Amino acid sequence: MEKILQVSHLSKKYHTLKEEIEALKDINFSVSRGEFISIVGPSGCGKSTILSIIDGLFEKSSGEIKMSDNISISYMLQDDCLLPFRTILDNCLIGLEVTGNLTSESRQYVIHLLKTYGLEKFMDQYPKHLSGGMRQRCALIRTLATKPDILLLDEATSALDYQTSLAISDDIYQIIKKEGKTAIMVTHDISQAISMSDRIIVLTKRPAIVKKVYELSFDSHLTPIQRRKTKDFSSYYDQIWRDLDVHI
Repeated sequence: MEKILQVSHLSKKYHTLKEEIEALKDINFSVSRGEFISIVGPSGCGKSTILSIIDGLFEKSSGEIKMSDNISISYMLQDDCLLPFRTILDNCLIGLEVTGNLTSESRQYVIHLLKTYGLEKFMDQYPKHLSGGMRQRCALIRTLATKPDILLLDEATSALDYQTSLAISDDIYQIIKKEGKTAIMVTHDISQAISMSDRIIVLTKRPAIVKKVYELSFDSHLTPIQRRKTKDFSSYYDQIWRDLDVHI
C-alpha cells in the first residue's frame, strides 16, 4: 500500500515560567492510503497533540512529518461545532467558503453527500432540529466537503450517549470506507478503536512513546458493530487494556 504520511522521531515540549513539560517523545509511525488508524493511550498523554501537529495547528519541538505531494487534511473535532443560525446545508458548506472553493459543482457534491447519508430532508433545517448522532453525521459531511485525502478524528463520538456512539461509529466507519478516505482517529475508547481500525497505535503515559502497534485481522466485510461480536475483539481488548496499564 502507498504510504502517504510518515511521522518520524516526533517530540513536543511545552514551556511554562516554571518548567519544561515533555508531552511526546520520539513518536514514529506511517499511514498508508485507505487505512483507518486509531491512537489510544492514557489520559493526557498527548494523543490529540499528535493530530494538531499533523494538521499544522501546533508546532513540533523536533522530528519530521512527511506527506506525499498534494495531500490534503481535514480535522473533525469532538464537538460538532455546528452554527445554530445556519441551516444544515450552509453548515456543511463552511469549509468550502473559508477556503474559497465554493462553486456550483462543490455545492452539488455536498448536497449529494447529504442525500446519500440520510440528511436530505434536513438540509434546510437548523442544528437544533437534529439528534446528536445526526449532528455528528453532518459534521463528518462538512469535513468531507473539501475532499480531503486524510481525515483527523478527535474523539468524534465522545459527546454522545453510549447507544448513539455505537450507531454513529458504524456510520462514520462506513462513510469513510465508502468514500475511500484515510483516517487517523484519537480515542479513549478501546472498544471503539478495535471496532473501527485497521491498525491501533498504543501510547504510553507522558512523555508518550509508541508502546505497541496492533495490526487487526478482522474480515474486511464486518461492520464495527459486527466486529464487537467476534472472539478476536475480546482478545484485542484484553491485550490493549493491559498495555495501557489499566487496573481493575
